[in-house]
Amino acid sequence: MSLPGSAVVPLVALPAVLVEAFADGPCCGNGAAVVHLDQPMGDVALQAIARSLNQSETAFLLQQQGRWTLRWFTPSCEVPLCGHATLAALLALGHWQQLAPGRRLELFTRSGPLAVALDASGSSGQLVLPSAGLLPAEPSPTLIRLLHERLGASPLAYWSSGLGYRVALLAPEVALAQLPGLAAELEGSDRAGLVLMQAIETASINDGPCVLGRPADYQLRFFAPGLGIDEDPVTGSAHALVAPFWLDRLGRCSVVGWQCSPRPGGLVCDGASSGMIRLSGSGHLLWNGTLQVHADGSGAESWASLVACA
Repeated sequence: MSLPGSAVVPLVALPAVLVEAFADGPCCGNGAAVVHLDQPMGDVALQAIARSLNQSETAFLLQQQGRWTLRWFTPSCEVPLCGHATLAALLALGHWQQLAPGRRLELFTRSGPLAVALDASGSSGQLVLPSAGLLPAEPSPTLIRLLHERLGASPLAYWSSGLGYRVALLAPEVALAQLPGLAAELEGSDRAGLVLMQAIETASINDGPCVLGRPADYQLRFFAPGLGIDEDPVTGSAHALVAPFWLDRLGRCSVVGWQCSPRPGGLVCDGASSGMIRLSGSGHLLWNGTLQVHADGSGAESWASLVACA
């Protein structure tokens, strides 16, 4: 219904899917919606769609000048980098037959070009993400108190990072998987992204979680209320951040990370070029269809910047 004399804004149908990333079956891993745009869309419209879809991330794909550009929105804001939604976007391109199995390409983002590759199966793939590096820091008294109250433990080490996330290392015996949510009580810098991680002291594929047929070496949980995400189920950017620590600690060129959230999942992390980590994981296509939204011809300038320096 429209008011007399008001302009009728047409609706457009946009292909959309929901992919559960870093999962090998339904109802686990980290869900991300992926929307295929046919023209640039303004930030207000993108944010409204992400809010309605209400996933931890919604990825928007747009082809410009022969290149695929990618942006990520939480229900409350745009973020500069998201690993699980990048994997979801890669698998969506395969589903839409925009990328053949076994092929690779670059996705142009606000964090620069990201190399991705679709496996021959079409249900798994690789992406290369930057790792910002860990900087020794002091945990806040609030975080120390929370960890004592909830886990009976203190951080063995604590870092800040250029990505904005804080990272705390816990002892292997701490019951991290049973930790109640922390989001509502986090303060200060921890609200922008807190990684709690620990080693997994099992060597057998039958004794603990495994990813792509390999036992996990470490596990983590990730809380980011400052980004509108109380707890992210499986976080590619967090694993890319901490993988160099585990590669160095274990003296290996490849490690397996697990996220022991209420919707668990994992990924394989390999050292790539300087400052980059290659993540490998699978995903499950939960639903696919179309969105009926108002046409929005604004936003060309903000999208054009993604390929301006390519």
